[in-house]
Amino acid sequence: MDGNDAFCYPYHIDDCMTLEKWPKGPQDSEMLPRRKGAGSTSEKPLDAKTLRRLAQNREAARKSRLRKKAYVQQLESSRLKLTQIEQELQRARSQGLFVDCGGVGSNVSSAGAAMFDMEYGRWLEEDHRLMGELRNGLQVPLSDSDMRVMVDGYLSHYDEIFRLKGVAAKSDVFHLINGMWTSQAERCFLWIGGFRPSDLITMLIQQLEPLAEQQIMGMYGLRHSSQQAEEALSQGLEQLQQSLVDTIAGGPVVDGVQQMVVAMSKLANLEGFVRQADNLRQQTLHQLCRLLTVRQAARCFIVIGEYYGRLRALSSLWASRPRETLIGDDNSCQTTTEMQVVQHSQNHFSTF
Repeated sequence: MDGNDAFCYPYHIDDCMTLEKWPKGPQDSEMLPRRKGAGSTSEKPLDAKTLRRLAQNREAARKSRLRKKAYVQQLESSRLKLTQIEQELQRARSQGLFVDCGGVGSNVSSAGAAMFDMEYGRWLEEDHRLMGELRNGLQVPLSDSDMRVMVDGYLSHYDEIFRLKGVAAKSDVFHLINGMWTSQAERCFLWIGGFRPSDLITMLIQQLEPLAEQQIMGMYGLRHSSQQAEEALSQGLEQLQQSLVDTIAGGPVVDGVQQMVVAMSKLANLEGFVRQADNLRQQTLHQLCRLLTVRQAARCFIVIGEYYGRLRALSSLWASRPRETLIGDDNSCQTTTEMQVVQHSQNHFSTF
């Protein structure tokens, strides 16, 4: 390109700019902006308002740095927690406890269910720690006020598991209502995703003796009201199940899509049953704490914790029993059954 052309490439910009815009010598250096030095005599002292504003700015900057530091720490903690969850999920998959496609036989059918199982595991660890504190509190001479703080803390601990179950019910209600988050022995006594309050009260009446007459009357009254609420919920759940059977089995086959839509809308009511059952369980625990003294309430929580701890231990023993015993038990059961059948047949024909 010709040098006299008006268009210039970037690397010719110095040649194309007017030289008069730049200072040529010391006399032109006055055109450049000047900064006031620290020792300038024209600098005026700052008034109180300006000093206060500067102090506020420094404080705001300090708080901003602290918030940024806390946010970074929170991100790092979340990253570590996410890594831990991924490792636990990977471990569960390797043990065959998690099936992404929700296949038959999987113990965890959704990410929400897996998250609840991990939170429930942490809740059990905290439950074990709180039980130890309650035992120590009963053994040492604590004041009633200190014991009340411990009992209220344990009651809040149970409130937390009900909150976690409420969140999990929105994600995977079948996981809760089938008791896949509990041990095998606990599932034998499961009622709508948890313990049956009336059965718990019956056990506590036997374990917390001696009780005052007024306390016994209150416990029996609480058990009666719990039984009525349990019966109402059980009947409602049975009606829902029958309605689902009628919806899925009835109607023409060509209208199967509409049947599934209606069935899905009815299944959504399961979450309400679990929520009402948990609400009944939660209210029962709070009512028990009002009926009992503070030390009886502490003993109540210890009895409940030990009972379910023994059920979990029973499940572990059952799952870890030797395979030889399994085979021997199966053969013995089969032999016993065959002997009973033969004996029954002989007795039957001997009557002729």
